Amino acid sequence: MSVGPAGPVGPAQAGAPQDPYAPVRGRGYLKLLLVAAAVGFPVCALAFGFLALVHVLEPLLYSDLPRALGFTGTPIWWPVPLLVVAGLLVGLTVRHLPGHGGHEPADGLSLSGAPPLSALPGVVLAALASLSFGVVLGPEAPLIALGGGLAAGALRLLRRGVPDQAAAAVGAAGSFAAISALLGSPLLGAFLLMEVSGLGGPMLGIVLVPGLLAAGIGALVFTGLGDWTGLGTYSLALHDIPEVAGPTVPEFGWALVIGVLAALAATGVRRLAVFLKGHVVRHRVPATMLMGLVVGALAVAFAAATGKSATEMLYSGQSALGSLFHDSAGYTVTALLILILCKGLAYCASLSAFRGGPIFPALFLGAAGGVVLSHLPGLSLTAAFAMGVGAMCVAMLKLPMSSVLLATLLLGRPGLTVMPLVIVAVVVSYVVALRLTPAPAESAPAPAHPAPPDPAPGTA
Repeated sequence: MSVGPAGPVGPAQAGAPQDPYAPVRGRGYLKLLLVAAAVGFPVCALAFGFLALVHVLEPLLYSDLPRALGFTGTPIWWPVPLLVVAGLLVGLTVRHLPGHGGHEPADGLSLSGAPPLSALPGVVLAALASLSFGVVLGPEAPLIALGGGLAAGALRLLRRGVPDQAAAAVGAAGSFAAISALLGSPLLGAFLLMEVSGLGGPMLGIVLVPGLLAAGIGALVFTGLGDWTGLGTYSLALHDIPEVAGPTVPEFGWALVIGVLAALAATGVRRLAVFLKGHVVRHRVPATMLMGLVVGALAVAFAAATGKSATEMLYSGQSALGSLFHDSAGYTVTALLILILCKGLAYCASLSAFRGGPIFPALFLGAAGGVVLSHLPGLSLTAAFAMGVGAMCVAMLKLPMSSVLLATLLLGRPGLTVMPLVIVAVVVSYVVALRLTPAPAESAPAPAHPAPPDPAPGTA
């Protein structure tokens, strides 16, 4: 016998239509909303602290440390030993601490459930050693794990015997709150969660509402802490974008081209990253150090070839998107192509071995490719920038709605003007990327008769 919104449901009522919104009408859902609201404050405060620590460690490692060792500035070769050390730290963390340092970025972005509290130290250490040392990955995957793990873990500590479904919902709300503040919009976080989790129908609203509440409260925490500390909010947004004219016919043609090019580039990045990952997992510590050496060598090569700082190629590219747009005239086409090549290869190496998220480097590579193409006739800088961001994002993540919103909200009002172009580029890139991705192997057909239960169900 199960319990419906109007009382017990017996066999006589078995054929009655079920109310998909029954969970919302129960007292338990109100309690879930209160827990989600309470989760938003501490989770986003800790997420803010994590991002602030990464922000502080970056110049400490690349500017202050060389001077403390007696150098007059940062030597051009400095990224090489630093990233080898990062590889050692991440390799040891993944190999020896619970949770293996968190999500494998080469596998894409996924929500596989909140990690246990015992795994969070490894997630934080691996992410700090990756992001602050200059690895080409973003902070979104560690934040998702940190927010979900803290929220679900706190609920289990406060209330013994919490059902797994309730803990999963609170964990999702924590992840939602942490990632939404980083992306700059709770609505963008909602679409990202919806597409990654594959939710649909009435369950979509039931699950997303607690996350939206936690994200909205968490956004206030990010804004308040950013003003109080003077460190900013670390949200993804560009400012002072000039107004643009409406889309033109040639730009729609360019949307097709950018969509195809982004799909080809992303497919190459994913395949190389997965290939390298297959070797890394067999020799975790030395292979991760080798991948750090590769990233550092690419940064040195970029600096030597362009005369620019190696840090312009390192890191996720999130904070460099604004300067890439506003100072695009300071880059020659050759320098941009070298930047795309070096950062793209460093992205592959980082995905294969380190810990972080795949979103922001994809946005940066797409934006840089758009800036290169904007030098050609019939394509404005803003339109090319937005289309490159959306097309590369969807080719890497396979999340079309989130990719369109990321590209348009990033640019504010001008982004809304070029949204039709972004949609075309995203759709083309999405379809081409899926056509280039091998289909998963088909599972064996089900047996004619039920198989006997496994002796230990759920362990396969």
